[in-house]
Order: sequence, then C-alpha cells, then structure tokens
Amino acid sequence: MAESTGVDRGIQSLIAARKSLKLSLEKSKAIGLALGKTGPRFEEIEQRLPLLEAAVRPIRADGEALKDVGGNINRAVGPAAAVLKVFDAVHGLEKSLLSDPKNDLSSYLSVLKRLEEALKFLGENCGLAIQWLEDIVEYLDDHHVADEKYLSNLKKSLRGLSEFHNDGGGVEEKERSQLRLDGGLRNAALDKLENEFRRLLKDNSVPLPMASPSSLGDQACIAPSQLPVTVIHKLQAILGRLRANNRLDKCISIYVEVRSSNVRASLQALDLDYLDISVSEFNDVQSIEGYIAQWGNHLEFAVKHLFEAEFKLCNDVFERLGLNVWMDCFSKIAAQAGMLAFLQFGKTVTDSKKDPIKLLKLLDIFTSLNKLRADFNRLFGGAACIEIQNFTRDLIKRIIDGAAEIFWELLVQVEIQKQTPPPSDGGVPRLVSFVTDYCNKLIGDKYKSTLTQVLLIHKSWRSERFQDNQLMVEVLRIIKAIEQNLDVWMKAYPDQTLAHFFGMNNHWHLYKNLKGTKIGDHLGDSWLKEHEQYKEYYATVFLRDSWGKLPSHLSREGLILFSGGHATARDLVKKRLKAFNDAFDEMYKKQASWVLPEKDLRDRVCQQIVQAIVPVYRSYMQNYGPLVEKDASSSKYVRYTVVALEKILSSLYMPKPMRYGSFKGTPPSEKLKNDVDLRRTTSAVV
Repeated sequence: MAESTGVDRGIQSLIAARKSLKLSLEKSKAIGLALGKTGPRFEEIEQRLPLLEAAVRPIRADGEALKDVGGNINRAVGPAAAVLKVFDAVHGLEKSLLSDPKNDLSSYLSVLKRLEEALKFLGENCGLAIQWLEDIVEYLDDHHVADEKYLSNLKKSLRGLSEFHNDGGGVEEKERSQLRLDGGLRNAALDKLENEFRRLLKDNSVPLPMASPSSLGDQACIAPSQLPVTVIHKLQAILGRLRANNRLDKCISIYVEVRSSNVRASLQALDLDYLDISVSEFNDVQSIEGYIAQWGNHLEFAVKHLFEAEFKLCNDVFERLGLNVWMDCFSKIAAQAGMLAFLQFGKTVTDSKKDPIKLLKLLDIFTSLNKLRADFNRLFGGAACIEIQNFTRDLIKRIIDGAAEIFWELLVQVEIQKQTPPPSDGGVPRLVSFVTDYCNKLIGDKYKSTLTQVLLIHKSWRSERFQDNQLMVEVLRIIKAIEQNLDVWMKAYPDQTLAHFFGMNNHWHLYKNLKGTKIGDHLGDSWLKEHEQYKEYYATVFLRDSWGKLPSHLSREGLILFSGGHATARDLVKKRLKAFNDAFDEMYKKQASWVLPEKDLRDRVCQQIVQAIVPVYRSYMQNYGPLVEKDASSSKYVRYTVVALEKILSSLYMPKPMRYGSFKGTPPSEKLKNDVDLRRTTSAVV
C-alpha cells in the first residue's frame, strides 16, 4: 500500500512537472513572438528619438525665455485666428454673391457691402497678424527655444505670406492683393452688378413715340423722365457700390451706350439720312431747301424733347455723384446720339456756293438756332459740352458772315446785270421778277427782324454801326437799280414796238408787285403812280404802233362808188382783205413769242386788241364778205372767221412754261464776278 502510494505521488509530480514545462515553453514562445513584434517598434522609436529630442529641447532652454514665450505666442495667434475667422466668413458669402442680383437687389448689395467690409478687415489685419508671427519666430530663434529646422521652415512660410500680402503699393497692386484674398469673388459680384445696371437700363429705355414730322412743332411739352422712380433708385444704389469699388467709369460707359442708342432709335422714325449729305452731293441750296425746313423742326424736337429728357434723367440718376459727373455723362450722350450731326448739316449748308436763296436758308437756320438759344445754353452750356459749344459758335459765325456777305453783294450783282441784253420776248427779266419778290421777302415779317439782327451782329464784330433803317435803305437802292436797268434795257431794243411792249410789261410788274408792300410804302404813292402811268403810256404807244394799224387795211373808201359793179368791188375787197391778212399774219408771227406774265395785264391788252380789230373786221365781213365768199378762190382772202380771229387775239402773250431764275443774264456756263453764282429759280422764293 505504501509503495503504491509513493508511485502515485511520483506520477503526479511528473505530470505537474510536465505541465509546468509546457507552460514555460508556451510562455517562452509567447515572449519570442512578442520580441519579434517589438523589434520594428524599437526601430521606429529609434527613428523618432531625434524629433523627441528636439521637442523636449526647450526644456533645456533658459527658464526666463520659456516663461515669456507663452505670452508672445498667444499675442501672435490671436490676430491670426481672427483673420482666419474672417476668411471663413468671406467664403460663406460666395453662394449669395454668385446669384442673380435682380432677384433681390437690396439683399445682394447688403451682402456685397459685408464682403467689402471683410476684405477691408483682412487688408488691414493680415499684415498685423504676419508681423506678430514674424516677431514670435524671431523670439524663438534668438532664445533657441525651437528647433532650427522648424524655425527655418516657419520663416520661409511667413516670408512667402508677407510677399503675397505686400505686392506693391499702387491701386492695381492692392486690387490684385484683394483678388487673392477673396479668390475673385468681389470682382465677380461687381460684374454681376454691372450687368444688372445694363439690364435695368435696357429693359426700361423705350424710344419716344414719334408724331408725324409735320406736327413736330406742335409738341410743346417737354418729355418727362423716361425711367420709373423705382428703377432710378435701383440704378443709384448700384452706382453707389460700383463707385466705391472704382467702377464708375465703366458704369457711365454703359449708361451712355444704352441711352444714346435709345435716342438714336427715337430719331430713326424721322428719316434723318439727309444729315449726312455732303456739299458735293447737291448743286445748290435750293435743291435741299426741303431738308433745311425739316432740319429746323427735327432739331427743335430733338432738343426740346429728347435731349431735354436725357438731361433731366442724367441729373436724376447721377445727382449724388456731383454736377461734373452727370454733365459729362449727358455731353457724351448728346454727342453719340447725333447732336453733332445736326450741327454738321448746318455747316454743310454754309459751305455751299453763294446765291440769294442761300441767304434765305441761312436766315432760316439762324432762326432755328436762335429760337433754341436758351435751351442750348442750359443743356450744353457746361464745360463737358465744350465740343458742341465750339461747333455751335463756329456754325453761327459762318451763318452770319455768309448771310451778310450775300446781302451786301446784292446791289452789285443787280448793277452787273445791266450789261446783259434784255429778253427777246419783251417779258419781265428774271432779274426783275426775282428781285422784287426777293426784296419783299427780305423785309417781310418772316425775315426782316432776323436779317436785321444778323447784319447788326456782323457790323458789331467789325466795330461798325448799323442804322435802324439801313436794311430798308439798302433794299430801296436795289429796287432803284432795277429801275435803272429797265431804262438801259429799253434803249437796247432796236425794235421800238418791242421796247414799248417791254416798258409796259415791267413798269406794270413793279407797280403791281410793290403796291401795298412795305417797299411800296417807303417808295411812296407818287413813285408807284409814276410806274402805273408809264405802263399806260407804253401800252397806248404799243397798241397804236402795232395792232392799231391793222383796221386801216379794211377801209371802205371807194366801195360805195362801185355799188353797181360787183366785179370791181370784189377785186377791191379782195385786195384789202389780202393786205389785212398779210399785215395780221406778219404782226402775229412777230409777236407770237412775246409774253405778258401778269394775267391781268395780258387780259386787258388782249381785250384792247380785240376791241380795236374784231368789231371792224366783223362789220367789214358782214358788208363785203359776200362779195368774195362765193368766189372759187375765197379761201385766199377770207383766212379767218370772226370767231377764229377773236380767239387768236385773245390767246396772245401767254407765258411759256419755263424756269425763272434769279439773277440771270450771264450764260448758264458762266459765273458772275466775285465767284458769286446768282442764277437761281423763283420757285424757291414763291
């Protein structure tokens, strides 16, 4: 029993030893595995030991330096943290500023202002934060508190940041710096505002409805502002932000472009192509006088309605920016919209060749400009409109000089015509008909005051006096020169009958066309009566020496003696009828081309001729016509019936369709002295 018990104990000891050995082997194995894993960690630790050493190096630094470094770091980190916070806020505005301003312009402008304030803060504080960081790095370097390599990298970063922030000192450099700060967000927002400014203008700029050109002068009211008040307020708000960001010039450029285009669109309905006509494109002023009349109406409409409205609108939109800004803006609109084209047309007229009709057209242009003088001074009187002012002054000077030159040469031109031959038809020379009508116009209600004003100004420029009645005195001298020309021309006719016909014609023309006029009143009743008497005298002499001789060919002398001898009486009647017919035909042939342009005189003269001839011819044919009418050759002697004869005589002296000139006398291919071409037509002054 005792032996088996000892064996059992030995076995249990062996088992226990076996278990212990097994556990030891397992532990050894676990330790071996653990050691295998720990090897790389030791290598990693070994690699990081220099960094750890650098990290704990400040512990070996001076105690006072370590004590102060914390405060310095806090002072530097504070501004830097504020800057970073603002940067975050800037990026938070991006979504709002990249939206369309028209959806909520007020909110958009508010957000943009916040961006501007943030950028201003960054601009003012980035430099300060960088300076604080540079100071702390310098402190760490001086006191060897940080690792040299670390400090070197930090210095490099700060140096780059400093260069990034302080890129020059000019405006463009500052703008580039701010562009870097916000990544171009502000410029993108400003571009959107410019686009919104343009959209508001274009959507609300509508061409002014045009009335018919003939009724333009009836539109007396000044056009109101063409933009709603709410739109003007929006434009002003946008202008405020754009001006704050140096974008005012671009804004004005947009405004001028849109509004000048709108004015041009308004004027298109008036068909202003004639404004571009050049001197080489027309022969004389008369050929474009219709355009000159339109020009006055169109200019008045443009100034009083279109440019007046733009003037007021510029003031409304830009008033907060000062007088110089909105006046400069208006001047650009006026120039680009066509104001200079109106003035250029007037200059083109002044450059055309001289003639009397041009004087009237120059006075028309002067009247139009003078009528708008107050408007011109108010709208274009500022320094910004200096180009329009200079152009207008030059145009007025050209008008006054040109009109005065033509007027003072009129008398000379009339006297020159004395040397030309009188008209072969005995009619009223073109010079006479033109000058009488022309002079009546010069001192008529339409032109007298304007011409007086022009001559007065012209004299004053030369420091000469202009008498109140000087205009009328000069006109009367011209009329009296016409009288002298008539005397010379009458003496130039070799045929006295034609000379008397000419005298009758022209003295009646002067009497009729000057009686009851201002010229006639100044010449006096005795002068007019004298011309009427001359007309009567020459008419009497003309009839006596021409048609008055025909009835003598129808004498009845001797016919009573042959009352019983038809053959003898028939021969005598034939002879006298033939003599009458031959004289009549010769007279008619001679005077068929003569003219009496005044209908009342023509009717009266023809009636006198009929009364002098037809009754005698009728009586003669009634008494003696049967003697020859039965003859086989009667047609040789009875050429005219009484009715036919009366019709022929009643149709004498009819004026032929022709173009009446003003100062004709020189052939069409020649010019008058002083290079003044005065060959014009009366149609222009009728």
